[in-house]
Amino acid sequence: MKYRKIEKNEDKLSVLGYGCMRFPKKNQSIDYEKTEKQIITAIEKGVNYFDTAYLYPKSEETLGKILKSNNCREKVKIATKIPVQTIKTREKMDEIFENQLKRLQTDYIDYYLIHNLIKFEEWENLKNLGILDFINSEKKKGRIINFGFSFHGNLHEFKKIIDDYGWEFCMIQYNYIDEHYQAGTEGLNYAASKNIGVIAMEPLRGGMLVEKLPKKAKKIIENFNVKRSPGEWGLRWVWDNPAIKVVLSGMNDDKIIEENINAASESSPNSLSLKEKQMLEKVKEEFKSKIKVECTNCAYCMPCPQGVDIPTCFSSYNDKSMFGGFKPQVMYVNATEDKSAAYKCTQCGVCEKKCPQEIAIIEELKNVSKSMDKWYYRLLGKIVKLIIYR
Repeated sequence: MKYRKIEKNEDKLSVLGYGCMRFPKKNQSIDYEKTEKQIITAIEKGVNYFDTAYLYPKSEETLGKILKSNNCREKVKIATKIPVQTIKTREKMDEIFENQLKRLQTDYIDYYLIHNLIKFEEWENLKNLGILDFINSEKKKGRIINFGFSFHGNLHEFKKIIDDYGWEFCMIQYNYIDEHYQAGTEGLNYAASKNIGVIAMEPLRGGMLVEKLPKKAKKIIENFNVKRSPGEWGLRWVWDNPAIKVVLSGMNDDKIIEENINAASESSPNSLSLKEKQMLEKVKEEFKSKIKVECTNCAYCMPCPQGVDIPTCFSSYNDKSMFGGFKPQVMYVNATEDKSAAYKCTQCGVCEKKCPQEIAIIEELKNVSKSMDKWYYRLLGKIVKLIIYR
């Protein structure tokens, strides 16, 4: 495993971080035994940064139990997050933090983040509620070691937030598709110039740069003289920037974990050749030409008050554009089954306030419905289902 140093605290963090939002499932619940095996394997291979959040269902509890029962707490750095949306009082900060310590079965948090900052005014509001008093108090007690934030707004807002406090670290969305999106490369370099450690999330755009690449994009990778998987190319592109300290990957498959760890062990900053960068630029152009909605499937927009399955709607819509054929259409019909289809949207706007990508969800759901909610598609879906389950 390779490690990179956080300038402000001298911590050496594994270049591959373990994202804990997408643990493997069994009967709609976290598969504890499989998750435990995967996490312990990652630790044994040198991964020492684990990222969870208060809002990830059962994630903190699962991670805490695994680290405690395997005596691994001192081998790793735990990063978790306090949610912006639920903080209305100074007392609520204490309540959430105490709950997180209990869930994680620890008496301190190594890296504590404000979750999903989009605008500077959100940070201003938290200051008015007393977050600086909260952080300073917990730092003095030794219960919060480092303080940072995860970000999903534009570059201007990012710089304002960076300039307003002595952050130890921050987390941004960064991959070869989103090089100039949100904080982007300019924001990354700006934070690094102030010795703020930068953690990269969504390096594979929620798996889209592996599972959802258009056929032509896959061919570009397959025909290139250097043979690597789409996932490894995506990770290596992010690691190539020396300002990135950790690349988070939400891993829940044994093969992917092994592949990512091996790739991390071979990674180096400034190691991609010009031809390799040009190849990935061609992949990016092809991907951008096919994608309809730039949804990363994070599901922060859920639940919808009307029951619309927003991530599935967008995923199916994108699949139809990228791959063609009837399969994406049939998958959409069977997944939504009228109850959670795009046409059920009442334009209440609850989802748009929560979307970190700032997608015009209401308008895009109209586009999904226009393309996918044909009566004959629903009839076809029911026929296919009858054939499969008869």
